[in-house]
Amino acid sequence: RDWDKPVTQAGIAAKSSIIIRVGALGLGAGTGSYRVRELMHRIGEPMGVHVRADVNLTDIEATCTDKHERITEVVDLPTTGVNTERIWLLEHFADWFNVKLGNDSLYHSKAAVSKELVDTLQASDDEHTIVQTAKQSEENATKIAKKKALQEAIKKEKPRGIFALQPESAYAEHFSHVNASNSNDESKNDHPLTVREVHDRLDLIKNRKPLYKPWFAGLASAVACASFAFLLGGGIYDMIGAFIGAGIGHYIRRRMFMKHLNQFVVTFVAVAIGALSCIGALRLIGFFDPSALNHTTAYIGSVLFVIPGFPLITGGLDIAKIDFPSGIQRLCYTMAIILMGTLAGWTVASLVHLNPQGFPPLGLNPWLNAVLRFITAFAGVWGFSVLFNSPQRMCLVAGVIGAITDTLRLTMTDFGVAAEIAAFSGALLAGLLASTWRTIVRHGLAPQYLGYPRIGLTVPSIVIMVPGLYMYRAMFYLGQFHTLPALDWTFRAFMVIICLPIGLAVARVITDKSWRYDV
Repeated sequence: RDWDKPVTQAGIAAKSSIIIRVGALGLGAGTGSYRVRELMHRIGEPMGVHVRADVNLTDIEATCTDKHERITEVVDLPTTGVNTERIWLLEHFADWFNVKLGNDSLYHSKAAVSKELVDTLQASDDEHTIVQTAKQSEENATKIAKKKALQEAIKKEKPRGIFALQPESAYAEHFSHVNASNSNDESKNDHPLTVREVHDRLDLIKNRKPLYKPWFAGLASAVACASFAFLLGGGIYDMIGAFIGAGIGHYIRRRMFMKHLNQFVVTFVAVAIGALSCIGALRLIGFFDPSALNHTTAYIGSVLFVIPGFPLITGGLDIAKIDFPSGIQRLCYTMAIILMGTLAGWTVASLVHLNPQGFPPLGLNPWLNAVLRFITAFAGVWGFSVLFNSPQRMCLVAGVIGAITDTLRLTMTDFGVAAEIAAFSGALLAGLLASTWRTIVRHGLAPQYLGYPRIGLTVPSIVIMVPGLYMYRAMFYLGQFHTLPALDWTFRAFMVIICLPIGLAVARVITDKSWRYDV
């Protein structure tokens, strides 16, 4: 009944439907529960609604209260996933919503960018169209700001000579339109924002298709895992095997996800196909160069595309915000995905009688090795960003951050620093660089359309630091009932993994007041 009413005049049920839906879209995109609550509060505040929400991995229970009524709603999601483009668009939506209701923007310094982007958003818009819209909006906002500043300066300037004369009272009515024209032009198109309009905008965000086709996502997975293999110490044949296996494996994974199949089944099948493809490719190369048959560890690099970086990091950050139910659920989900992936890898290794012992030293010059690490780290982070459905510019920014931080981490380990300390340092630097980039954009030193969510920059840049080799070797030894080596590699992996979200949390404490204080 309130569908066509202004949102500020609608009932509590209509207001709650907007708040809950925004939270559900953010949760379905993979962002942390603390961020979902923050987003819901920022939507509810301009409507005069207080929101109290319990956010878990796949459900939200929220109570919305205004001065007169209260309503409680529960939303359950069928599954979870990652979509950084949606997280980015929801930030712009929050700014658009607040500006439409007469408030200041929250995430971006130039509200016109968010307003124009959301107003012109279409379900079929590609990344180029969105960026062009944001660019044009920023240029228009700059021109409007300059025009207003000039008008203010003219008003403050005292008229001289005949310009100081005012029209006689008998003719004043004929000149009244001059002073009122600007305000009329600015307000003639304004109209109250209705509940229907808000849900229409949310429909467009929800129904947007993935930015990348399955074949391109498979290519990005191939690039990421081949780069990952080099960073782990692999050579050219290891990279070729990882490239082929990861490309085929993730392509199959995307196709199966389009059928809405169970995530754990999809993970097992995709890893098995990826590992078999890698082994088959190396066996084929072995007919021409028998040394390719010695690269028995390459198959591990080919299945690293299933590492659930987002729930791993957001789970750790939720725990840092003392949100234990959501944090524990995310970490358990992460461990379940890792278990299915490593189990599939061990199954393939057992069937073809592989015994992964790690990668032999490459013997490269230290400076050349550092340059190659920088390049492959950039390529790897770019690939994982594509898997998270990030726009290309977000992929490139994350790639630069990841190239810097992962090169630093590997250089520290070369100098004898413990892997755990190096991982913490890399994650800390990634968080600081992402916050610095955000600050640069907010202060106008970089275009506003490059203001991406920090979570969309930090997670791809540190997911490449996850010790996938340790985890797969732990499962391999466990399958062989070699308990001590299995425990050794398990704890090695565990210590590195927990240092990654800790590093990001410390970076947030340093750069964000809401993280620095418990209020």
